[in-house]
Amino acid sequence: MGQQGQLESVTLVPGGGGVFDVRVDGDLVYSKHQTGRHAEPGEVLALIKDRLHP
Repeated sequence: MGQQGQLESVTLVPGGGGVFDVRVDGDLVYSKHQTGRHAEPGEVLALIKDRLHP
């Protein structure tokens, strides 16, 4: 990560079997498998912002 709370880069890693996990610095912030549903519009972005600016 760059300066405090700034996202320096994003890497998209193709998954299979309907897997949709979002990690920030290796920490899982959203998992479709764990929630059993698709993310709502803006939900993943909000979770990333919360992780960057606690």
